[in-house]
Amino acid sequence: MRTGLHSYFRAEAAVYPHRLLAVVDLLRFLLAAVLIGAAAAKLLAGSEGRAAFASYGIERPRMRALLWGAAIGAETALGIAVATRVPGAAEAAAGLLGLFALVLVAAILGGRAGRPCACFGGGSKIGWLGVARTTALAAAFAALPAVPHTHPSTQTWLAVGLVAALAGLAGLAVAMLALARELGELRLAVAPQAALSLEHEGPELGSRVDAIERFGRSSPLALAIFSSPGCPLCRALDPAVRLVGADPAVELEVFDEEEDAEVWGSLGIPGSPYAVALARDGEVLAKGTFNTLMQLEGVLAAAARRAAEPAHV
Repeated sequence: MRTGLHSYFRAEAAVYPHRLLAVVDLLRFLLAAVLIGAAAAKLLAGSEGRAAFASYGIERPRMRALLWGAAIGAETALGIAVATRVPGAAEAAAGLLGLFALVLVAAILGGRAGRPCACFGGGSKIGWLGVARTTALAAAFAALPAVPHTHPSTQTWLAVGLVAALAGLAGLAVAMLALARELGELRLAVAPQAALSLEHEGPELGSRVDAIERFGRSSPLALAIFSSPGCPLCRALDPAVRLVGADPAVELEVFDEEEDAEVWGSLGIPGSPYAVALARDGEVLAKGTFNTLMQLEGVLAAAARRAAEPAHV
């Protein structure tokens, strides 16, 4: 069959050399794009793509992550190699896809049809359609070496370079999106550190304090920030404090350690920066030492939860 294909393409090349070159190059780039697209889909799927390898009986997360990374690397490398006519690349791609097809058949026979297959990200499923698609792609890659080698013109090489550059930019964009997604998942997975709140420091939760008289009580929450003139961290957090104070649901007041020493002493403030969230009647809803904007927002979130409890409603 391969000899017949080779003879056919040689005959076509003798009659329509430029047209054949364009068709063959287009086929080569399309097949390479399929491999690179599959790798990009796995990369974008992130944890979903890694978890899909559990459909093949791989229980250890490290092994799933290793296979996920190996599949992405192999598909990307083979896609680039096929596009740039590296000898043996098409055969290697055909072998890899043939292996994938066999793995899919084994999974189906093992009763895992309908589960995520990790072929094109986390959304693709194990099934006979996937087997047929993978087998057809393997056959297409296996047929590529039967196409006779032609010598492209300068214009063709320029077109190839342009396509390769665009593909590289697209791959870089996909990688950046995948990295952003992974960082987002990591940030969601890691719980933010709460502000340091000790029972014997600061005002007692649930108590009512006179410091509320400094507020206009026009917002649901009053936020008292305790700051010191010689505190570098207080100065560094000043933009974060102003950002929180811009919220219409929060009324902000800053108490200086020197100018408001009486308030500091009456509330037992341990140091700065320190935050106390109050209800409109002066009840202490949350408190704590904070070092970041996230911790300060945590004080407000704790206050909002306490204010929403049935006893307060």
